[in-house]
Amino acid sequence: MAKENVPVKKEENRLAQKINSAKEYLLSSYNELKKVHWPNRTQLIGYTGVVLFTVLLVGLIIWLFDSGLSFVLEKLFKAMA
Repeated sequence: MAKENVPVKKEENRLAQKINSAKEYLLSSYNELKKVHWPNRTQLIGYTGVVLFTVLLVGLIIWLFDSGLSFVLEKLFKAMA
């Protein structure tokens, strides 16, 4: 009977350790988030505009390269056939 109780205590200790570990992680995450410099509304709108413009610009550049290469390869394959 005593041997059966030992694994139960080990499982309880593991569960308690996992709970304490999760609690420490959440507490440290909360403390780190308090240190973050959050942008105000004007900065956030400006940063969002910069990101959207950059995404559109990169997308346009990729589309232009893709279209150009498709055109060149199509002409090349037609000339070879």
